[in-house]
Amino acid sequence: MALPIPIRVRGDAQETVELKHTLAAHHPELPPVYSTPDMIRLMETACFKALQPYCEEGEITVGISIHVEHRAASGVGMHIRATAELESFDGRFYIMRVEAHDGIQEIGRGTVGRAVVHVPSFLERMREKARGG
Repeated sequence: MALPIPIRVRGDAQETVELKHTLAAHHPELPPVYSTPDMIRLMETACFKALQPYCEEGEITVGISIHVEHRAASGVGMHIRATAELESFDGRFYIMRVEAHDGIQEIGRGTVGRAVVHVPSFLERMREKARGG
């Protein structure tokens, strides 16, 4: 990381629920409500936006753990906002406090762990792994 990251740095991400974000998009027999994986994706995006300005050239942060509750349903057309705030860090590992809200109520909350990755080095490791070690 190029710069020290201040505790409590924040990021957010927003989207309007479309059919593609719902359980029904994956299984037509399920209701058209915002899916937990989509809520987590939005939370991860908020985390990325909070930390990315502090990364050096070629670095990103990636999710390494997720501990969230999806507490309420949201339907098609609702506007979802996820927020992330840096709670703690240990070296290259960061814990983000995350929440999601649909404009009426909180729909999810928890923590997301993230790690700093140097993309060129990471891609080389993945190529080696694909070759069998």
